[in-house]
Amino acid sequence: MSASGGTRAIVAALSANLAIAAAKFVAFAFSGSSSMLAEGVHSLADSGNQALLLIGGKKAKRAASEEHPFGYGRERYVYAFLVSIVLFSVGGMFALYEGYEKIRHPHAIDHWYWPVGVLVFAIVAEGFSFRTAIKESNHTRGALPWTEFIRRAKAPELPVVLLEDFGALIGLVLALLGVGIALATDSGVWDGIGTLCIGTLLICIALVLAAETKSLLLGEGAGAESVTRIREATVDGETVTGIIHMRTLHLGPEELLVAAKISVRHDDTAAQVAAAIDAAEERIRAAEPFARVIYLEPDIYSEAAAAAGPDPDQTPGGR
Repeated sequence: MSASGGTRAIVAALSANLAIAAAKFVAFAFSGSSSMLAEGVHSLADSGNQALLLIGGKKAKRAASEEHPFGYGRERYVYAFLVSIVLFSVGGMFALYEGYEKIRHPHAIDHWYWPVGVLVFAIVAEGFSFRTAIKESNHTRGALPWTEFIRRAKAPELPVVLLEDFGALIGLVLALLGVGIALATDSGVWDGIGTLCIGTLLICIALVLAAETKSLLLGEGAGAESVTRIREATVDGETVTGIIHMRTLHLGPEELLVAAKISVRHDDTAAQVAAAIDAAEERIRAAEPFARVIYLEPDIYSEAAAAAGPDPDQTPGGR
């Protein structure tokens, strides 16, 4: 659901941003507002970002190869990280430069109705895109607060679109304030100040996105609820008597690797252990559908050996 929901949100955002970008550039051409130029570049950068997310989603669907035996699921993380770079460089840095230049060389805004009309239209269009992203996110967010959802989400598309749309709406309000004050005071400096605020906002959002996608690129384990489901499904109390230690890793947003050392009884036969492992894998997949790659290693659990070695309780997924 997260993949299809993410795609719907991306397409909605892409359609809105292309229309908004065209309108903003037209408004800039008639009014000379630097806020309009910065916002036009911002919308153009956002459109490119959404195209990157769609490309990443398509590339991630490629089948595993000998060179990449675990598949290409992390392509989605790579392209989401590229989005943060584009947002920082093209959107944020350009806006800062434009704002600085407008403050240094201010000039009055011509044909004020163009930027004001376009900004009102853009707020409505971005609001529609933001509403779509919220609606699709609610399918997977559950009871999590929005900050926690953005921090914990394994699929990068929805958090990226949410932050982009949220930043775009605030940026539009800042641009409207800058243009409004510039018109009221007949000073183009305020237009430049609004542009500087937009650039600062975009850079902050880009840094948040970069931090979150960097964590996903490094490799995140399953969430606490998923780990609990996997642990409960693994142990049957008969042949598999416990988990000595376990590690999980997201190979992609919807593909989870599970590796665990399980304890079995010392007098079980090889056939019994093999059957127990097969049964445990079936239970794990039923409890956690994202668990696609599972490695279970049987061992005889020893309290003395566990006490002498590293404490599994001190590591995620430990016993």
